[in-house]
Amino acid sequence: MLSADLIDSLFPADLPTPQEMAARYPARSLPPGAQVTRFAPSPTGWLHIGGIFTASVNFDLARHSGGRYLLRIEDTDQARFSEGALAQFEAGFEYFGIAADESDAVGGAYGPYTQSARAAIYHTYVRELLRQGKAYPCFETTEQAEARVERQKAVGALPGYYGDWAIWRDAPEDQVRARLAAGDPYVVRFRSPGIGGARVSFTDEIRGELSADDNRNDVVILKRSDAELRLPTYHFAHAVDDHLMGITLVVRGEEWISSVPLHLQLFDALGFPRIPYAHVAPLMKQDGGSRRKLSKRKDPEASVGYYLEQGFPAEAVLYYLRGLANGRLAEMPLPQALAEPLRLAEFGVAGPLLDMVKLDDVSADYVATLPSPVILERLLPWLAEYDKDLAAVVTAERDLALRALDVERVDTEKPRKDLRKWADFRTVYGFFFPEVYELVTDPADERFNGLAVDKVRAMASGFAAAYVEPGPDVEWFDQIRNLAGELGFALRQKDYKKNPEAFPGSIADAAAVIRVLVTGSRQSPDLAQTCAALGRAEVLRRVTALG
Repeated sequence: MLSADLIDSLFPADLPTPQEMAARYPARSLPPGAQVTRFAPSPTGWLHIGGIFTASVNFDLARHSGGRYLLRIEDTDQARFSEGALAQFEAGFEYFGIAADESDAVGGAYGPYTQSARAAIYHTYVRELLRQGKAYPCFETTEQAEARVERQKAVGALPGYYGDWAIWRDAPEDQVRARLAAGDPYVVRFRSPGIGGARVSFTDEIRGELSADDNRNDVVILKRSDAELRLPTYHFAHAVDDHLMGITLVVRGEEWISSVPLHLQLFDALGFPRIPYAHVAPLMKQDGGSRRKLSKRKDPEASVGYYLEQGFPAEAVLYYLRGLANGRLAEMPLPQALAEPLRLAEFGVAGPLLDMVKLDDVSADYVATLPSPVILERLLPWLAEYDKDLAAVVTAERDLALRALDVERVDTEKPRKDLRKWADFRTVYGFFFPEVYELVTDPADERFNGLAVDKVRAMASGFAAAYVEPGPDVEWFDQIRNLAGELGFALRQKDYKKNPEAFPGSIADAAAVIRVLVTGSRQSPDLAQTCAALGRAEVLRRVTALG
């Protein structure tokens, strides 16, 4: 064990003691059963939708138990810090309504909640482990580490820094002093109590009793740095933070299961009670005949930004994710499912499949339940961010937008479900707006499916000449039917199919002329309701636009 004066020389003289830290971060006063949870992303890139999944679980468990939910930024890996990551985190959490009770943004008695601002806290506990002989300085260089790995491969040894391979574990003090005096860079390693080949068991709150190889490696707990600010590794920082912040349950991804033996060793060495873990399975994607993890590199839907840019309603996404977590929630109406608590016992250990087709359906079902004013209220901020030109048009034509949204959605048991997300609005509803709509002026346009030009012109001019606006006492489609009959179209599909050469087209072809001229497509919402929403002047402007 190194002498106290040598250890203390490695740290500022005014470094707090563990006792002072305990006083600064007292035990929380919460009702029995209350859970204190946290989501702790690293700002090394954009936020994965799996992060929202995990954050929403932590949020839910804290809310329904009367506890607290914390947001902690784990930025100890400064070399991989990504500009803009924090802004995207903030946008994602705000969009999905996962508001932290405590964070650097909202405050809290257990901050700071960004790890790079907690260096002195970590140094306190690193110094304490050094004083107890549970940690030591290591001067192994990068070149020496690479050579060690090669030698381990050559002799078939397990990789890592342990046993006889840990050359600085029991180095004499004079050797340590000499290297420090020379200004050589060093890390601080944890002196693992683990024994090679030993197994440890622990209880996972989702998976039950698990067993794994004990940690034998003397892992780095304080990194090498030329700067005054020396930051710890994730392993050490999370143990200190979770204890001081009063976390009662850690919910995180299953990729951390293999680290649990090390983390339990760190809790024990620091004299902290062990905190239970719950490891959630990762979101998966169907790829051909197999499943794989949803990939940041391959899958656009892996990014939280994708859901914001596409304008998926947050409620629909959260409802879908909650159904993946607890299957019973997928069978409930959306409002009930969002209000019901999640249960860790119902989580599966296999990664749930993120099916974007299913999410589209869920989202369409949800949007179909919203009144038009609510849709418009939700839509306009999205347009202002992602489609500014259309935002200006819709804002100026608010009444028209509401009439358009009401088409086939009011007074019907089966409302339209073609608006799944806000990015669909331009495609689905853009034709309603004169500023956006492109008039059909060519009678030979391919959308008329090869119908004779003279018949296209005759349908258009005849419809305009005798146009009757939709109304409660109007058999509106009769004006199309009667005109089609006058022009020789088959008024029954079976007649046309039986003898197509006898007619210029069917009633469907005749109606399609008016539909294409009014909406720009052969497939559109109910034509009478559409014409009513557009108004007489606009309908006639479109129908008479043929050159």
